[in-house]
Amino acid sequence: MKLSLGFSPCPNDTFIFDALIHHKIDTEGLEFEVFYDDVETLNQKAMRGELDITKLSYHAFAYVTDKYILLDSGSALGFGVGPLLISKDDPEKLISNLQSPVSNLKIGIPGKYTTANFLLGLAFPNAQNKVELLFSDIENALLEKKIDIGLIIHENRFTYQDKGLKKITDLGDYWEKQTGCAIPLGGIVVNRSLPSDVQHKINRVLRRSVEFALENPKSGLEYIRSHAQEMGEEVMYKHIDLYVNKYSVDLGADGKNAVKLLFDKALEKNIIPKISKNIFLTGEVLVD
Repeated sequence: MKLSLGFSPCPNDTFIFDALIHHKIDTEGLEFEVFYDDVETLNQKAMRGELDITKLSYHAFAYVTDKYILLDSGSALGFGVGPLLISKDDPEKLISNLQSPVSNLKIGIPGKYTTANFLLGLAFPNAQNKVELLFSDIENALLEKKIDIGLIIHENRFTYQDKGLKKITDLGDYWEKQTGCAIPLGGIVVNRSLPSDVQHKINRVLRRSVEFALENPKSGLEYIRSHAQEMGEEVMYKHIDLYVNKYSVDLGADGKNAVKLLFDKALEKNIIPKISKNIFLTGEVLVD
């Protein structure tokens, strides 16, 4: 059986999917047609229900729970992994502006439906002057003064200081202080139209792939490097270490509670639509 699979070319995704798509583990007869896209493109594809399996932002997942259900494996959650607000100018002055009743600062975001943008709305609800950019273009937009503040994700956490840019605040820290939970960034979902036995087979195979990657971290080095946008090996593995952890193997109760809390808070603020379906492939937890 051949299935369409979408994920980003970022090291954490290529790391966890390497064994699966290159048959280094038992895929139980499954074959995969792979589509590489940045996270907001994947979010938009999920809105249209285009792929059988896809990575997406947890924020976006809230809008497609009628089409997709969340796998136990493959998620990016953690502590100290949140998106950063950065700038070229004085951070203290800018954060004061962000906290004012009306903020006119132009903020470059990596996509409307990214969890990063969701956290920005929670932390600074008055910051509404947003410009959607490809995540990898945000640093240069700051340097060229096209935006005042950048909201960065992925490997840009490791590169912004080299370009003379400064951290304003870590939105992951904001979430952790508010909730005490890991921040749910992205997950892997499967199309509800697939038979239940196939959904569970995908879940098993993906877990095997993540476990293989963690046990053999250099096995996919050339594949990871080929998609890493000229990133050095040290930065690649810093990226992987940051986003691939126990929650990537299995969300578990703590991970599911963090996802549920994210959705509950979003529902309280009317940021996402009401969810009527169970969101987890295993376990019968509904968002209140």
